[in-house]
Amino acid sequence: MLCVRIWRGLSRGGRWTAWKRTQSHAAAARLDIRGIYPPIATPFTAKEDVDYHRLEENLQKYAKIPLKGLVVQGSNGEYPYLTEEERVEVVRTVRRSLPADKLLMAGSGCESTRATVQLTEKMAAAGADAVLVVTPCFYKGKMDGCALIQHFTKVADHSPVPVVLYSVPANTGLELPLDAVVQLSQHPNIVGLKDSGGDITRIGLIVHKTKTQDFQVLAGSAGFLMTAYCVGAVGGVCALANVLGPELCELERLCVSSRWEEARVLQQRLIEPNAAVTRKLGVPALKQAMEWFGFHGGACRSPLQPLTEAETQQLRRDFTSNGWL
Repeated sequence: MLCVRIWRGLSRGGRWTAWKRTQSHAAAARLDIRGIYPPIATPFTAKEDVDYHRLEENLQKYAKIPLKGLVVQGSNGEYPYLTEEERVEVVRTVRRSLPADKLLMAGSGCESTRATVQLTEKMAAAGADAVLVVTPCFYKGKMDGCALIQHFTKVADHSPVPVVLYSVPANTGLELPLDAVVQLSQHPNIVGLKDSGGDITRIGLIVHKTKTQDFQVLAGSAGFLMTAYCVGAVGGVCALANVLGPELCELERLCVSSRWEEARVLQQRLIEPNAAVTRKLGVPALKQAMEWFGFHGGACRSPLQPLTEAETQQLRRDFTSNGWL
């Protein structure tokens, strides 16, 4: 009941009323986030500075793939290890190089609501079309539905661009509660959710419970992309799209065309390499795979460590056994 009172109070507040009169409301209503997005990696120099030249070379290659857009400063971009200035400059660099018809979704989540609002405004000024806002989690014992609803509502009230919620329990240890998602879907500046938890029944239920809203759900992994489409998701933010972008776009095309048998065959071949560059070996593996596929991955920023020789061999097996290398 307290959560409902907080939501209604925020909804009736002057800030939201004023916000709804701005152009952001119209922009949110128009924004369609369906499609495939790679959460792009951040290349670094040998001294661990952001390598903007290598980043631009990667962007030129992504521009040739039929992706809906790019997610910048997501988990695979090592955003917790970048300064605020670096995070904004990476977004600015991507916007300069990204074709106008590609959507730029920028990660702007911070631990405090105040910092998230401020960074969201900076990301919008740097050229982001939408922001991806992760659940704050340092005090996760206190991050119940009420706290998270208040957090995301305030961010969306102030954001100059549409907001996409981001639930990634493998990294945060916190799942955005289903009831909170349903309430937040009613906000006119919150257009969707990236769900990386992998619980297909949850994704299907979110789609079902938000069907009266203009709200879209993106799968947070290539490992369950086809299944997510089956229950109503409209796309995916997939680490594997950094290296197998054309194949992920093909899987999207097959699902949208209801060619489920072909989609099933392709999906099965993507499961092992996807697991390798996500929950099994993580960002260092993603960056290594990028090197094999002609992109600049390179080293991670410390304290992330490079793969061991055994891990590198396992990564190669996961790709070669499925016919990708």
